Amino acid sequence: MGRLDLNSSGLLLLTDSGELANRLMHPRYGLEREYAARIRGELRPGEKKQLLEGVPFDGGPPGRFESITADRQSEGSNRWYRVVLKEGRNREVRRLFEALGHPVSRLVRLRYGPIELPRDLAPGSWRELHNPVILQKL
Repeated sequence: MGRLDLNSSGLLLLTDSGELANRLMHPRYGLEREYAARIRGELRPGEKKQLLEGVPFDGGPPGRFESITADRQSEGSNRWYRVVLKEGRNREVRRLFEALGHPVSRLVRLRYGPIELPRDLAPGSWRELHNPVILQKL
């Protein structure tokens, strides 16, 4: 659920439950998705405001982030930001940053609703979800 493009990594959820998939993906449930994005350059205050208020896309409704937080571990000409959005339109994180002239070089999904990517999970590994409390929140 919530596909990742070829140049993205992070949390990917798999299920055989159509009901669960619908609750996770349908926009009416408004589940947040959190990403770490490494962009070229640093956001200026006006750009951050614009990303929070909405950036128009080609003929569609504007896209926007719910929140943007700068990561302190940035170095060189690239900066890391943690962003949250409620919709998951095609390549939305990349398109929002690129609309302001900040191409995304790395993108990692950290959270999908209440489900977080475990810090100790190695790339390419998986873990079965057995937490009924999390599933009940959905």
